[in-house]
Amino acid sequence: MNNSIRGWLVSGILPASVSLSALLVAAVLVLPGSVQAQQAAPAAAPAPAASAPGAAPAAAAKTKDDTGKYTLEDGTPTYNVQPDGTIDWFAYSGYRRYHAECHVCHGPDGMGSSYAPALAESLKTMTYEQFMEIVVNGKQEVNSSQNQVMPAFGENKNVMCYMDDLYIYLKARADGALNRVRPSKREDKTKAYTDNENQCFGRAG
Repeated sequence: MNNSIRGWLVSGILPASVSLSALLVAAVLVLPGSVQAQQAAPAAAPAPAASAPGAAPAAAAKTKDDTGKYTLEDGTPTYNVQPDGTIDWFAYSGYRRYHAECHVCHGPDGMGSSYAPALAESLKTMTYEQFMEIVVNGKQEVNSSQNQVMPAFGENKNVMCYMDDLYIYLKARADGALNRVRPSKREDKTKAYTDNENQCFGRAG
């Protein structure tokens, strides 16, 4: 029997929403040649001003929901670090959950070990969907140089109920937004987050 945890089916099979999110549809706009020939070419737009040397890249637009989770425009969960070092609740919770469930194999602060990769490095290129697939279904890499087996956590609520938390924390580590220390400042845990957490575990509110 399949159980739904935060939108994921925990029978070891990823939900359809993940596979569908990997499909992109492109629309190509073609102007009739006869119209192009009759119209004068528009003036070229001015080139954007060059960034000053050493200037920080513009921050990606993000929104915050009632659980305290920040997401990018495409819906991918992300971290938020304020100028005074205060981090969002999900990143803080992810730090705690990582060191409760993951660090024995993957090392403190996502730095890896002799038998599991450094997730702080892996998430520099790994997508949110790829992260979810591996955690839910597991992964095995066996060859002449290595024998790495990642167990499936699709039925472990201590992991599944905090999937976004774990991803957000590790992505912040991968991007260099968080250092190898326990975060000292955090946003408050919201009631909506607590309600969602209780529902995931099947606890009374």
